[in-house]
Amino acid sequence: ILSSALFQSKSTKMQYKRAKLDETISEKVIGTHSGTFQADEAMGVWLLRSTPEYRNAKVVRSRDLKVLDPLDIVIDVGGVYDHSKKRYDHHQRDYDERFDSGKEGSEGRCTKLSASGLVYRHYGKDVIQAYYPGLEGETLDFVYNAVYDTLLEALDAIDTGVEMAPKDVQLVYKDTTGLSSRVARLNPRWNEVDANGKQPDLDERFEVASKICGEDFLSVLTKVVESDLPARSIVEQAVLDRMQTDPSGEIIKFPSGGLPWKHYLYEFEKKHSVDPLVKFVLYTDHSGMWRVQAVTVEGKAFENRLGLPEEWRGVRDADLEAVTKIPGSRFVHAAGFIGGNDTEEGAMEMARVALSRK
Repeated sequence: ILSSALFQSKSTKMQYKRAKLDETISEKVIGTHSGTFQADEAMGVWLLRSTPEYRNAKVVRSRDLKVLDPLDIVIDVGGVYDHSKKRYDHHQRDYDERFDSGKEGSEGRCTKLSASGLVYRHYGKDVIQAYYPGLEGETLDFVYNAVYDTLLEALDAIDTGVEMAPKDVQLVYKDTTGLSSRVARLNPRWNEVDANGKQPDLDERFEVASKICGEDFLSVLTKVVESDLPARSIVEQAVLDRMQTDPSGEIIKFPSGGLPWKHYLYEFEKKHSVDPLVKFVLYTDHSGMWRVQAVTVEGKAFENRLGLPEEWRGVRDADLEAVTKIPGSRFVHAAGFIGGNDTEEGAMEMARVALSRK
């Protein structure tokens, strides 16, 4: 088990701040197709422009191979995927490139890589390290995969025609708020003209599209690195310290609330072969009240591994103290998945009593 001092050292190292890229303009030229644009090549261009090699590079949009062939790198056009030649198209008949073998417990990735996916496969870690130079090793791998799962996979799926639900499931509404839809709306309408009667410049619109793709990418990247990474470290330490928190090993404690923890708890239970599984998590809310929250069964939204006692549910304050016999008891939700107490000791006792009712 890691010592508290070592954990503090690890936590300090986990505090990353995004770097601001310089204004260098690369002499290299990026090529992509002309005409109507989509989010995959708009994102792919932004990713390339964030690397040292192609920083702020010029973009040429054309479908003429005579124009594209001399360019340093070409994405989403040309009919060739060959990393050695810096060609990244995905429209070939026999093309079947995917990000990896799939998430744990899945049958594999649902989608082939679009232009943005191909660029991310080969240059994604360079982009991440440009903004967070301190990332490396397993931490860099975690960020690389998390950003793909959170943002890039959806762009790939939409561009390559993968439905969000199986064929026999009808969606009850259509979502057009996502990045791909926002980029699509930047293409000039069929009847759109400016005050002078001229059609909008597609290349100028493409630059706007690429910029908003970059904003979304940085929003996701910043959350993963500056929020999820530190939270993940805290959750792992709580799992490692579980026997010190309570001899049962079924209660863990966080220094504060608000951090994302469920996904990481499941991950680290597997990694550290936790048995028995954790049943309750303690943390403070924004007001300073100590919460005791039940852990859900993995893959379930509402089924708890163990809930708070039935007779406590829906009871509050003095009435709850009378039922629990635990000072400071403030509430237990009617569903029994969460409760509150004025003190850490009180919240711990609520969890321990719940464990004794198994």
